Amino acid sequence: MEKSISNSQGYVYFNKQRNKWNACYPVYDCAKGKDIIKTKSFSNESEANDFLKMLMYQRENPIYIKNYGIPFCEMMKANAKLKLDTNQVSEITYFRTLQTIAQIEKYPIGKKNIDQITSDELQVFINQHKHLSNSTINKLYQQLNSTFINAINKGYMMKNPMINVLKPKSNKLDKKVRALTVDEQQLFTEYLLNKELSNCRYKNVYLIQMFMGLRISEALALKLHDIDLQNKRIHIDKTLTKDETGRVVMGKTTKTYAGTRYVPIPEFLMNSIMEQMRKSEMQQNNDERLLFKPEYRQYTDRENVNTELKRLLKRHFGIEDITTHSLRHTFGTRCIESGMAPVVVQKLMGHTDIGITLNTYTSVFDKFKEKEIDKVNKYYLEENLLNATRLLQLNSNEIDEMEIDED
Repeated sequence: MEKSISNSQGYVYFNKQRNKWNACYPVYDCAKGKDIIKTKSFSNESEANDFLKMLMYQRENPIYIKNYGIPFCEMMKANAKLKLDTNQVSEITYFRTLQTIAQIEKYPIGKKNIDQITSDELQVFINQHKHLSNSTINKLYQQLNSTFINAINKGYMMKNPMINVLKPKSNKLDKKVRALTVDEQQLFTEYLLNKELSNCRYKNVYLIQMFMGLRISEALALKLHDIDLQNKRIHIDKTLTKDETGRVVMGKTTKTYAGTRYVPIPEFLMNSIMEQMRKSEMQQNNDERLLFKPEYRQYTDRENVNTELKRLLKRHFGIEDITTHSLRHTFGTRCIESGMAPVVVQKLMGHTDIGITLNTYTSVFDKFKEKEIDKVNKYYLEENLLNATRLLQLNSNEIDEMEIDED
């Protein structure tokens, strides 16, 4: 047995028989009333050491912290793991956070203890990421700030160096997700409906997104029992996600609590839905009875579906700015254009708050607000709320004068 790091609270050693590195750490056993030693195996020494460090920081072990200090990235990892363990974040969010931390570790601040990092160093670091989107910069800034706030709350620091750090704006323009136009949607729909499933494996994924507004991860998580043919609706209560290693897994819930919902199936999609169900029922190795089961993998990777969509649209229609999320956005846009009440759109889309719906489709609402105002004006006249005769007496000169006064 070859030991690596060691202290009174845990140690790492190489197990020659299993050719593995083991991290040993104490866990309090309530039944026995004492600590028991648990062991976790890793393929290399670095992973074992990182696990033990993160565990010690998460448990706020004073001896370990005194001897080794508080490495900035280790504290971020410990905070991220704590959020995962307390169900504050999903596995895919945890996975993405670890990816962000891995990037930070490549920079000088990622190799320092948290109390050694200055505001100037943080400003230089975040300025180096202006080539990323504003959304990514915001997440990076929040990740840094929350780590220092947590360190202050634990008494490790007295002042947050992020207070003096300005969040830079991205060099990129904010990318807006656009919907298919009515003409584009019509052409694409006709193309899909006329294609054999064997020649366009994701055609029904695209149709479900475009005419029912599902997120791509919701569509790919559908199972046969989620399809209610009798009542012509689909039940959405789960989503495909990724675990902490980046592997695609079946999530236990939808993206948000409001994501659990029933969505009506349009009459013209019934045949397409039943076509997909028949294929699913004939597939082997489909123990979960997935509606969209890939041939050689357990789950369909959303990136593959998105890549195929982009290739298809570019080749056949010359369209290059549409993604699977655009198809969901297309459904929401058509709902607003048809005059559907925002609160109904909110329920169908699975938004947690009406504000999300209103903000997402601001441009669509603006486009049709004049049409809706005309309805209100007509109502005023029909209900005699305004003197129609007086309104008709306004001649063009009076209107011109009013416009001049307003200017």
